[in-house]
Amino acid sequence: MMTLLKTKRSREMTFVWMLLLPALAVYLFYRVIPLLWNVVLSFSFWAPGKPFKFAGLYQYEEMLYYDDAFWVVLKNTAVFMLATPVSIAIALALALLVDQNLKGRSIYRTIIFLPYPMMIVAVGIVWRWLYNDSVGLINYLLRSAGLIDRPIAFLESFDFAMLSVMVAAIWQIVGFFMIIILTGLQNIPAHLYEAALIDGARAHHRFWRITLPLLRPSIFLCVILGVIASFTSFDLIYTMTGGGPGLATELLITYVYKLSFTLSRFDYAAAVTVVMFLLFLTLATIANRLSGGDAGKVDIAD
Repeated sequence: MMTLLKTKRSREMTFVWMLLLPALAVYLFYRVIPLLWNVVLSFSFWAPGKPFKFAGLYQYEEMLYYDDAFWVVLKNTAVFMLATPVSIAIALALALLVDQNLKGRSIYRTIIFLPYPMMIVAVGIVWRWLYNDSVGLINYLLRSAGLIDRPIAFLESFDFAMLSVMVAAIWQIVGFFMIIILTGLQNIPAHLYEAALIDGARAHHRFWRITLPLLRPSIFLCVILGVIASFTSFDLIYTMTGGGPGLATELLITYVYKLSFTLSRFDYAAAVTVVMFLLFLTLATIANRLSGGDAGKVDIAD
């Protein structure tokens, strides 16, 4: 009997692995192997048409000690990342608002969420038109209100370019964050608020002691998605500014693209990519620690 059970179990496991094999093969060839090759490439001298040579830490030494542009781009990426907490704060306020018993709240939710499914390239084109100094709506409204005498070239200005791109990024993602936080709000047990009301807790006490702590997993998810977006916002930057003026809006992702496909420095671009990956892991770990260390934990009941 035990032999039959073991044979059946073995056949089931073989069948499961046969079903998983195609997906694992795709993951191996399109994720794992390119990642490993990228790490190897970062320790080499290589470009298309040139022989592969081991370079040790040369690429990393150049990045850290001789490439001033890298530090400017890293600072820009950190500044651009500030759009994430701003987006989460706005999304939290909107989620609290549309969670109330308002007439037409479904319409409000739809309107706020609507920008998120749009193609990022389309978002970039729309905002590039809004910021245009000749026919843009923003300059028109500012001049009509008498706030400015001459149009502002937002996307060509070293002072306004990064802020302008961040506003577009916030507008595009805040609806998605609102939906995530709204889902978390609706999963908070109502009896907790009822008990707090009986104890005489004021609205701000209920928010800080009940709502915010129980929204920790939702906010953690928004933070991770926001950090990922900050590291991968190639489409928006390239459509709106191309990284300019100068390096004013150049992010790590656009810098890697230009190193690879404009300068053909695939080896150095690989080293920058490795640093990006390590920075992302560090930020994700810090976010998890700040959220209590188990924000992403899923409890599975037997």
